[in-house]
Amino acid sequence: MNNCPKIIGIGIDIIEVTRIASSCQKWVDRFERRIYTQKERNYCGKPPLRYQRLAARFAAKEATFKALGTGLINGMQWTDIEVLPDELGKPIITLLNETKRYAETIGVSDQMITLSHTNDYAVANVILFGYPSTIKT
Repeated sequence: MNNCPKIIGIGIDIIEVTRIASSCQKWVDRFERRIYTQKERNYCGKPPLRYQRLAARFAAKEATFKALGTGLINGMQWTDIEVLPDELGKPIITLLNETKRYAETIGVSDQMITLSHTNDYAVANVILFGYPSTIKT
């Protein structure tokens, strides 16, 4: 029997930085509180890089929901996915609340994420790994 983790899901997303900047400016603090955790908002700092960093995290959240195969269902919230750097600067996804519970039920045990952004676009790619019982080895 092969004990290597399997890929459970892959997700990718790209977003225009101006869409996030416009939403932040139009809805002031309301948009950011709905989408981002306090730690994410603190990490992203001040403009102009703030909007690029927020956009990269938005893309990461979308890519994570795609990798889970769900979208926002059964009480899942945008703030259930937190994307912050580790001590070396590598982005790490932390799943919380309903999203974490769902990921555990489908066997997710690890993840990989890449983020990138320019002045105009932000992109994220997420791969979820684990030991789902539905995959035959």
